[in-house]
Amino acid sequence: MPHGEATGRSAHIRGFIYASDACAKIAERLPVIAGSDSSVLIVGETGTGKEICAQALHYLSRRSAGPWVAVNCAAVPVELIESELFGHVKGAFTTAHSSRHGLVKEAEGGTMFLDDIDCLPLLAQGKLLRFLQQQEYRPVGCNTVQRSNVRVIAASNRDLRVMARQNSFRQDLYFRLNVLPISLPPLRERREDIALLAGHFVQLFDQGRACGGSGRQLTAEALQKLLAHDWPGNVRELRHVIERSVLLAVGERIEADDIAIDADLDADPGACADSLDPSTESFQSAKKRVVDRFERQYIETLLALHHGNLTHAAHAAKKNRRAFFELVRKHHIDTRRFSDAP
Repeated sequence: MPHGEATGRSAHIRGFIYASDACAKIAERLPVIAGSDSSVLIVGETGTGKEICAQALHYLSRRSAGPWVAVNCAAVPVELIESELFGHVKGAFTTAHSSRHGLVKEAEGGTMFLDDIDCLPLLAQGKLLRFLQQQEYRPVGCNTVQRSNVRVIAASNRDLRVMARQNSFRQDLYFRLNVLPISLPPLRERREDIALLAGHFVQLFDQGRACGGSGRQLTAEALQKLLAHDWPGNVRELRHVIERSVLLAVGERIEADDIAIDADLDADPGACADSLDPSTESFQSAKKRVVDRFERQYIETLLALHHGNLTHAAHAAKKNRRAFFELVRKHHIDTRRFSDAP
């Protein structure tokens, strides 16, 4: 896991990789949130990196030397979720042939990450609420209360407020979890992150680089193809696409033809552009907005390809360095964000 610095506008912070303003604001808050023991609720679409964000909080906190225990609430059978979390004593139920510690005990002194918290059954929600409020619990079939020192970070891709109104999620538990909220935007809303993440995944999966070679590079055309996709599967989808491209590409360069994206998931080609409404916006205003968006995306793509080197990026754009720098300054782009991109 790459360990970035917490100061300045770094490309990553404890594995949380970003280049966009939206994620930079989240990254700035991570050390502050990590310094607390209060509950955290991370929300975002599937594949946006909720577990990576939670891990960053754990490894930035004073609990970093303690256990990191991740629980996928959707993968645990409903009848076993309470036993999985809190453990059980021998004979507590038919198949309880021996006593067993739960995941809360395993996470003692560290962090427990509850992914897909919306899948937790209502009865277990009540037990979790008591645990969060008093830091104590009872293993299934046990009459003895046990104390615990565990920080809980929960995550969901559903709106728990709506679920609470529908009585499918406890409102009191929602408020108890949502002490420190983090909302991760989908990848289509932070396209500045695509080049940096793609470069990171190329490095991750490139065996030639791991063996001491120079490593593969994404061509500008390949990167443009990545930028044109709407990424309904978010960062997880991008990771799988890059892994496949690295494995199948021939030679040192990953070409656009090497980027295989599921056509069934492609968005409307116009979805990547800002929506245009002539009834509410003048021609000049709409044109300026679209041109500004293109300029910024084009410049950031070149900077990502050339590791933030202004001279090389300007040469690739066929502009003199001063004119290219003026565009960088116009869009308030920090070239240091791209220094780690391959």
